[in-house]
Amino acid sequence: MNRKLPEYTVSLRNLFRVYGTLFAGVLIILCFSILSPDFASVDNMINISRQISFLVIIALGATLVMAVGEFDLSIGAMASLGGVIAAKLAVSGQPIWLCILIPLVSSLVIGYINGWVVTKFRVLSFITTLAMGTILGGITFWLTDGATIFENIPESFRYLGQEMWFTIPILSFIMLFLTFVFWYIMSHTPFGRRLYAIGGNESASRNAGVSVAINKNMAFALCAMLATLAGILMASRLGSAQPTSGDGLFLPAYAAVFLGMTSFKEGVPNIWGTFVGAAIIGILANGLTMLEVPSFLQDVVTGCIVIAAVILQKTGRDSS
Repeated sequence: MNRKLPEYTVSLRNLFRVYGTLFAGVLIILCFSILSPDFASVDNMINISRQISFLVIIALGATLVMAVGEFDLSIGAMASLGGVIAAKLAVSGQPIWLCILIPLVSSLVIGYINGWVVTKFRVLSFITTLAMGTILGGITFWLTDGATIFENIPESFRYLGQEMWFTIPILSFIMLFLTFVFWYIMSHTPFGRRLYAIGGNESASRNAGVSVAINKNMAFALCAMLATLAGILMASRLGSAQPTSGDGLFLPAYAAVFLGMTSFKEGVPNIWGTFVGAAIIGILANGLTMLEVPSFLQDVVTGCIVIAAVILQKTGRDSS
């Protein structure tokens, strides 16, 4: 005989299922604050906001692609290439706006090609983008000879990555601005609703007159552009461009998206969920660093987060 759970028990379970990631984030902050008194300082919170800016930006792009039920495994290579192209243009004396515009436009084209191959030839997206990432990685090494670009980087190129407004890093403002922009796009525009519709049921969307190919192509294009922007800003922050600088953003970006799928919109990629997921990953990395935990253990933690998020997403769908 099945007994009906009390109403308050069901409500509490639903509350944790929808906002459990947020609660976990608060718990992590409390734990690190106890273990390291300097962790909760205003300066460190500002530092965390700067550290997670690259991750949030690249994860926003991954969110768009995952909203249509696809993956882009080239985002790390795209970020590396974007930083390298921007840095080389800056060193050659080109105007800063051109140093940013050229790699962004190039990435839009490359991302659109990714989407076109996937939709035109019905190729699995992870195979297509994995191959594209390999190509981009080869081009990046060809442009740099495998060496870091750091000599003669102009101060104007470092501005966005190193300057602050009102004691807050410009990077943090850019991160928040893009988060609001893409939240609005995904939640309040026909384009965003079409992306969610395609991810929910591609066949039904096509029958309803939605141009699946064009919208998927645009999702891939925007994903590539955001990855490139993250790479440019990282090069600006470091004052140098490494041919593999974006590789470290790939797994955390998808970890952030999967974490975000366990909060706010359960099982659905969403912008604010991704932001919270990236913040949790950044807080973990910062706290573990302050506790002098080796970097390889941080990678282990990130991998465990991805597995846990996928399990939570799966069990959440099955129990709903």
